[in-house]
Amino acid sequence: MAVTRTLAAGPEQFFQQIDNIIKSHSLRGSEALCKLLQYLAKQALDHPDASVKEYQIATEVFGRPADFDPQSDSTIRVQAGRLRIKLAEYYASEGAADSILVKIPKGSYHVTFEARTLEPQPGPQTVPPREAPRGIVVETVPARWRVAVVLLVVGLIASLIALGSLWWNRRLPEPAMSAASAARAAGPLAVFWRPFTSAVEEPWVIFSNAAFVGRPETGMRYYNSRQDSKAAVYDHYTGVGEVLAIHALDDAFGSFGRKILVKRGSLFTLDDVKNNNLIFVGSPSENLSLLDIPNTQEFVFQRVESGPRHGDLSIVSKHPKPGEAGTYLASPSNTPLTEDYSVVGLIPGVGPGRYVMILAGTTTFGTQGAVEYVCRQDSVEKLLHEIPGSGTGPIRPFEALIRVKIARGVPVGTELVSVRAR
Repeated sequence: MAVTRTLAAGPEQFFQQIDNIIKSHSLRGSEALCKLLQYLAKQALDHPDASVKEYQIATEVFGRPADFDPQSDSTIRVQAGRLRIKLAEYYASEGAADSILVKIPKGSYHVTFEARTLEPQPGPQTVPPREAPRGIVVETVPARWRVAVVLLVVGLIASLIALGSLWWNRRLPEPAMSAASAARAAGPLAVFWRPFTSAVEEPWVIFSNAAFVGRPETGMRYYNSRQDSKAAVYDHYTGVGEVLAIHALDDAFGSFGRKILVKRGSLFTLDDVKNNNLIFVGSPSENLSLLDIPNTQEFVFQRVESGPRHGDLSIVSKHPKPGEAGTYLASPSNTPLTEDYSVVGLIPGVGPGRYVMILAGTTTFGTQGAVEYVCRQDSVEKLLHEIPGSGTGPIRPFEALIRVKIARGVPVGTELVSVRAR
């Protein structure tokens, strides 16, 4: 008589299965879903009797603030639904023969691991299975039905998620908005930021944190790869302009009922480019991530190669119009900083339907001025008027040069110098 054996797996095998799924084609490039799956699996194995709360996932995995409200923000439910679909896709293809089935039951965030039955093995003796760890369910579905069942489950889950999303959106009350917020959400500012607010996922704001060598008490300078060891690098500094710029962006997106996710440049990965809308705050001289992605083409940052301003960071206009300068520089370093120039650019992202916004000055205060410029209704309205084809329809990719007036380390005025449509 044929004998059926069940697999007795432990935490090591479960973590290995999670690693296999994360490296699979189904989840390749989905950094957010990979982080979510790793977190839920660890919670399930470390705390098998505890349920994972939506608030806990939002704050610990996705970096949401302490005032996150699951009732008004469905981001975690959406991400969990996407992850369930990806798991079903994986087990319908690459993982069809895997001995461990990973599931996230609908209505819960508690990961379960199911040990699948192995193919019957001939032999005169029955081998009793070891006791499965708590929370492990032995699957009894015949192997030849697995693929059909998984495909049916994929279709069912997709239908349930679509219906659930419609029902939830109708169920949630509209948040109260002040008259000022309502006007802001319907004005030029909303048109300008629509490529970033219309997506399901919040955009990532990548702020500069330049690599330095030395210490504040002994003197610091920019890291030079040709002469410095990486072991001496300090990359945990950023400018005051970038800090205030993040605040301005958070306030602007808050007026649309949206949030931003923040990441420092040294932690940026190329997977972020493919899967997210990105807003870069800071010039390529400090926000080095900009060197690895498509960047501005008309207004570019370059170091002055000779002359009295040798080594200073400038903005070069590749195709200056009549009456325009070819190079733009901030006030000299040996004088009070009263003027800077910055670039505002909207560029198509690497992934389909993704966008990159670049907000950068040659100094930290120029960067702050650029961000504040695109967070005000009046200045954005002027900018939209100068971008060809963006008066009535969606905003087109563009590059703009902004002059920033500075007094005592504070941007006190901005002026649009030139605009190029891409």
